[in-house]
Amino acid sequence: MNRPGILASIFVRSLPIVVLTVLVLALAGLMLARSNPAIQPREPISTDQPGPGLGKRSEGPAYGYLARSTGRPSQIKASWPQFRGPKRDGIYEDPSVRLTSRWAQGRPPVLWSIDVGEGYAGAAVRNGCVYILDYDQASQSDALRCLSLDDGQEIWRYSYPVKVKRNHGMSRTVPAVTDRFVVGLGPRCHVTCLDAIEGTFQWGLDLVGQFGATVPQWYAGQCPLIHDDRVILGVGGKALMMAIDITNGNPIWQTPNPHNWTMTHSSIVTMDLDGLVMYVWCTSGGVVGVSAVDGRLLWSYPDWRITIANVPSPLVLDGGRILLTGGYNAGALMLRLTRQGQDVVVEPVYRLKAEVFGAPQHTPIFYQGHIFGVRQDGQMVCLRPDGQVLWTSGPANRFGLGPYSVANGMLVMMNDEGLVTFAKADPAGFFPIGQAKVLLGHESWAPMAFAAGRLIVRDLTRMLCLDLRAQ
Repeated sequence: MNRPGILASIFVRSLPIVVLTVLVLALAGLMLARSNPAIQPREPISTDQPGPGLGKRSEGPAYGYLARSTGRPSQIKASWPQFRGPKRDGIYEDPSVRLTSRWAQGRPPVLWSIDVGEGYAGAAVRNGCVYILDYDQASQSDALRCLSLDDGQEIWRYSYPVKVKRNHGMSRTVPAVTDRFVVGLGPRCHVTCLDAIEGTFQWGLDLVGQFGATVPQWYAGQCPLIHDDRVILGVGGKALMMAIDITNGNPIWQTPNPHNWTMTHSSIVTMDLDGLVMYVWCTSGGVVGVSAVDGRLLWSYPDWRITIANVPSPLVLDGGRILLTGGYNAGALMLRLTRQGQDVVVEPVYRLKAEVFGAPQHTPIFYQGHIFGVRQDGQMVCLRPDGQVLWTSGPANRFGLGPYSVANGMLVMMNDEGLVTFAKADPAGFFPIGQAKVLLGHESWAPMAFAAGRLIVRDLTRMLCLDLRAQ
């Protein structure tokens, strides 16, 4: 008998054994799944076909998996949909909720808490869901997680493979979410857009591989901005900035980058200058303003550079003013913009030394005509827009690199070790009205999130939801 005939005969005789083996393995898998209710169904999104524009790379958002779990969205519809809240100003205002800074047990009730991967990534909240872009060290993957606002139970997570080494934590960005979509920017500049309800993959971009971006030192810290159904991203590669159609991931416009300025940790903010809407962003080579309509570079100011790490976002004030702050002895700089037709003229107003004012990590807050922020020595400072210091919190009240917000007229400030202090947001002086130790870890640096009287904070490895409502 020839060789093909021998092989055919062996195959026919072995076929019943092969079929029986497959059936036994399938039955065993079914029994294991039934006996272990913790097993979650995993849905491959695209394991053998690269996503749009990602070429033949073996990692990134188009190579992810969606895992569904048992959590359910809350019926609470309060919203903190992006970095620094609805208006990206760090202010929470909800007249329907009365907050308190005093509790019977000495600290606000903990509604839920979860373990998170090492990092400083804060939460976004919308339609009863909490979104966080986490990093899973065990599987070496970014994980965009959707949790219930009620109890922190996971509803779904979308994970994609990315190798990230520990370097002052891994993840440090806040997703942006609408009723339809949630967008995250990972530590190595992968952009992921998912269906906000189901978690299904919509589109993904690799800003390094596709657009020549450079991953900043200590990984990406820029939080994506969603504006008018567009995702606005600072690239600092082939394009300085770009607008992406959120429905399909296609670029709408790209701003040229002739000086090859690169990405910083700063996030983009929106500014309306007498009807001229622009995006303001701190790059490695200076601060820029880009037209929201067509991506045209309206202005640039190269005399604001922080070579090590530029972290805070520009703070937009009224009257065409922008306050720039930073660490590493950068201090602060106030700019004034004036419009001349479609052109913008930029002039410096004043500079402040770091010992006077200069927020190193978190963007200051402009509230009721005054600026509140933590300067380089850890003290909270109240500043007039003309640069005059009205008060400091004093050496006994230092907050390090921790986050702060204004909530219903109260300053809410957390130090590096998870101690939260409440004070009146009052230009007359620093008046603490309550204090509580809420986290046991360290490096409690993530931005805060508020929703319906709840406060979501985290340290390096744990996130919790506190109830600030007066009973």
